[in-house]
Amino acid sequence: MADKGRARKGKRTTIGGQFTWQLIEMKASPAFRVLSLSGHRVLARLEIEVGQHGGNDNGKLPTTFDQFEEYGIHRHAIAPAIREAVALGFVEITQEGRSGNGEWRRPNLFRLTYRPTELTEPTDDWRKIETMEAADLLARAARAASEKQNTSGGKRQISVRKPHHKPDFCSAETTTTIHGAETATTSISRGQTAEAPKQIGPVSSALLKRMEQRGWTGRHRGKAG
Repeated sequence: MADKGRARKGKRTTIGGQFTWQLIEMKASPAFRVLSLSGHRVLARLEIEVGQHGGNDNGKLPTTFDQFEEYGIHRHAIAPAIREAVALGFVEITQEGRSGNGEWRRPNLFRLTYRPTELTEPTDDWRKIETMEAADLLARAARAASEKQNTSGGKRQISVRKPHHKPDFCSAETTTTIHGAETATTSISRGQTAEAPKQIGPVSSALLKRMEQRGWTGRHRGKAG
């Protein structure tokens, strides 16, 4: 006879293990509904990082590409998924990492916008996107964006590949915002050497201009990472 478990007495008020929360309002939001599978895995992996930091250090979460890949995100899908999560208002890159050897190498640092930091309440940037159409446009443009290094001058150049179904998105120019510069911290693996960070790339400003032309207000502009 199969074990049906112990009978429950009264209303359950505890959870038998470490957990994380997400608002039902967020799960029902347009931004959450258009988020890709890889984007959802980015959020899940960062939530695990928060848990492994004892629920602290949101805004200073060091998660490497290797760790995202180990969690199940295809290597080539990691950067587009992070851009998408940033564009839809769930994640902010608070400090960009840098490549190098030994002590000069450090990973990107992340903040989940729907979790508090040591100094601030959640900003819930996903609330700024009010329609499915706006969310879908932002997500597709973010996934298509790419960042290239100019080898001659050393300056970064941003470009957006033309999606098959949206041929008019072809350029980008955005700025990177920082929630707050933080000092580099060790990875959750405690002793694992951080890998060289990958450039994430911002979101297309051509898309944002198109959104304004359609009558959407400036509050739909998500931070571009």
